[in-house]
Amino acid sequence: MALKIGIVGLPNVGKSTLFNALTRTRAAQAANYPFCTIDPNIGIVEVPDERLNVLKEMVKPEKVLPAAVEFVDIAGLVKGASKGEGLGNAFLSHIRETHAVCHLVRGFEGGDVIHVEGSVDPKRDREIIETELALADLQTVLKRIDKEQGPARTGNKDAKLALILLEKIKGGLERGTMASALPLSEEECLQMKDFQLLTGKPMVYGVNVSEAQLKDASPDAWKTKLGLAADAPLVVISAKIEEDLTDLSPAEAKEYLGSLGVTSSGLDRLIAAAFTALGYCTYFTAGVQEVRAWTITKGMTAPQAAGVIHSDFEKGFIRAETIAYKDFVQFGGEAGAKTAGKMRAEGKEYIVQDGDVMHFRFNL
Repeated sequence: MALKIGIVGLPNVGKSTLFNALTRTRAAQAANYPFCTIDPNIGIVEVPDERLNVLKEMVKPEKVLPAAVEFVDIAGLVKGASKGEGLGNAFLSHIRETHAVCHLVRGFEGGDVIHVEGSVDPKRDREIIETELALADLQTVLKRIDKEQGPARTGNKDAKLALILLEKIKGGLERGTMASALPLSEEECLQMKDFQLLTGKPMVYGVNVSEAQLKDASPDAWKTKLGLAADAPLVVISAKIEEDLTDLSPAEAKEYLGSLGVTSSGLDRLIAAAFTALGYCTYFTAGVQEVRAWTITKGMTAPQAAGVIHSDFEKGFIRAETIAYKDFVQFGGEAGAKTAGKMRAEGKEYIVQDGDVMHFRFNL
């Protein structure tokens, strides 16, 4: 399952620069005026995972296939977007098609990049975007309430349950609470997906800072500045630096980051934060033909995980020969792990763990 993340924010906060860095291209137009992105740019990005490199050295496969993330660079939203201002609702629709949202906020001061609101105020900017998303969702919810009222009056059980949830979401949006922050049951969360709400999607915050700010930038301090909860996923990043890194070799990039007092790429941390926010994890298949990372939702059973490879694997599932990643490495691969008694035959009820190295047995 390819993870699709929409990059949103006010105009001129660095979305296209970040997109160029993520995709290691300069495909997105980055200019000093609002709405330089009209049609959304889309790019496929490999998910960085050091475990793949370890497996590659051990197994020496013909090819290595990492997990992938699809990033969508969405045009800047402005105050009134939910009512059609700026580029309006056409671009809100692009957000609906994503699994998660990366909300990029401008943290850098000065320079010659104009700010659409006339000044840099990260908390205000965050609230503008989230207000527009909430107002758009409120319109969606009100329309859905009208649609469900008729069937509910005639006794339709599903419509009655939908109305209860819709009223709960409506109340939250009117209080300024995003749908994803409401205390909903597991059943309600599944039901809410059918509504395709913008504020129901997991959100990861990115704060775009200057090179001078990056070394001493504290995620906790920025959460306070933005008025976010302590557990909100937030990554401090310099989009311009990350874009510059695309012109360097991996060794040169590492050395450059070290000179700035930074130990890892902000892009790697951003992708990891999105995986966590969505509740995703990774399992591996490892053979001489290929070593591959597969993305699944935490809590998936072995047959469901097999179905990510092919639906026939799930339908005809017999068992999953499973080795924990640490055991695979410690005992030198599949043969050594099997000799050490670390290969397990797992059945249909097994919950796949992050890092499992798996081989599925199935009937066609």
